[in-house]
Amino acid sequence: MTNSQEKQELHDNIVAAANGDEVAWGYLVKYYSYRVFALIRSKCGNEDLAEEITQSTFCTIAQKLATYTETGKFEAWIFRIAMNRMRDEMRRRKRHAVPMENEMIGVLAPGVIDERNEEETAKQVQRLRNAVCQLSSSDQDIIHMRHSAGMSYKQIADVLGEPMGTVLARQHRALGKLRSLMDCDGYLQRSTNKGAIDG
Repeated sequence: MTNSQEKQELHDNIVAAANGDEVAWGYLVKYYSYRVFALIRSKCGNEDLAEEITQSTFCTIAQKLATYTETGKFEAWIFRIAMNRMRDEMRRRKRHAVPMENEMIGVLAPGVIDERNEEETAKQVQRLRNAVCQLSSSDQDIIHMRHSAGMSYKQIADVLGEPMGTVLARQHRALGKLRSLMDCDGYLQRSTNKGAIDG
């Protein structure tokens, strides 16, 4: 199936699901559920809670789908709902988002994860987690959407309602800040031969 055919199939299923077609709704859930789950799990750090919030997200989507106005940004609409549901639930439970998971750290800092030395890896991961905590919540959101949900910069821009250039600049600055924070800790110098954060 070509990209244009996939887009058309997705569009057709959105329209059908909005009109109450259960098969089309099942298609949308299957198409988006893992990426929504991955985004929420990366933020809350708890798989059971992520599953619960994902289900709640799709319940909200199901309730609002009939009144959804097709604008070509259905995916951004879904992820905005997911982010809002996660924030509401975290606020209700008075929990704080976890900066990121190990697989994300592997993307942001290739070579940091050394499976041969679990103790050192744990220390390295914690250093990077601490650095990420110092980013603004909105910059953390960009990193999570990019590296957990696998969203493109255009998709992130749609979700945040910002120009793509702004999103690119914000991620670049966020990664630069991470590099600076880790450098101050002396971490990057020790990890030079293992790889560094790619901004």
